[in-house]
Amino acid sequence: MLFTVYKTATGLSTTTELEQLALTDAAQVVWIDLYNAATDERDLIEAKFNIELFTRQEAEEIESSSKYFENGDEINANSTYIFHRDGLYANDPVSFILKGNLLVTQRNIELRSFDEVIRSFRLGKRPHINGYHIFLLLFETRIDIEADFLEDLSRKIHAASKSLTLSKRLDQDVLIEINQLQELIILFRQSTSEMQRLISALLKSDIFPHDEREKLRVIIKDAGSLLEHTSFNFARLESLQNTFLGLVDMEQNRIIKIFTVATVVFMPPTLIASLYGMNFQFMPELKWHIGYPFALFLMVLSSTSTLLYFKRRNWL
Repeated sequence: MLFTVYKTATGLSTTTELEQLALTDAAQVVWIDLYNAATDERDLIEAKFNIELFTRQEAEEIESSSKYFENGDEINANSTYIFHRDGLYANDPVSFILKGNLLVTQRNIELRSFDEVIRSFRLGKRPHINGYHIFLLLFETRIDIEADFLEDLSRKIHAASKSLTLSKRLDQDVLIEINQLQELIILFRQSTSEMQRLISALLKSDIFPHDEREKLRVIIKDAGSLLEHTSFNFARLESLQNTFLGLVDMEQNRIIKIFTVATVVFMPPTLIASLYGMNFQFMPELKWHIGYPFALFLMVLSSTSTLLYFKRRNWL
């Protein structure tokens, strides 16, 4: 599936038809967005615009030389985006090719930043712009969306903290939730760090227009602010995790303490019962009429005395 923005005599127009792209003058096309591109779409674009699109394997390469490189008058870049699908978060690469005034993007996931920019073109809200402007617009929109995402993540962390401190929930779900938030922040940090490195590389480019460098600096600064907020949230989660583990240790110590006290309290009665259970011949208490009540009294007295001693020493 593709989305194309091209220039006409009256302004910018859009199309999703491959046939229309084939008939449009290559010099008039400013943006082609490929979403799960079909083979015929890839073949047409490579032949018409004399570019080589990224394969899935090339887009997923982790080497820095695969993340950004220039080839003549062409800029090739890959940036990782975080996405949500089937209740899970993950990272997936998005490829960018800038050649002349043309921007070609390749992706296999739905992204809100792309959807909002595409919607603005469909509504005719964009003036005459080129591929470099669209590239910057995509990343500016991404920054805004990721800032909202980070705010929502902060609210989730606050809710988890409030749930733990007020209700003192020590069940497994709380620890799992904290771990999931930590994994999400790691994914977010990885994605944003890669974006920051990509924009930094563009600042050193001889191809990227010099009059757009200030926007690149603003994006780098905004990305840095997001990373600082991410570090703060991760520190909050670590503190929350330590609090949870501390409460678990306290609860375990309390339980062990209860068992220890119970064991010590019942030791004197057990000793008394053992003494009168030896059945030696010369044990005058065995012939007392009050022998049984006396033994019970000794057991209760020994247990009560032990409890009072513990309480006096503030061990209970």
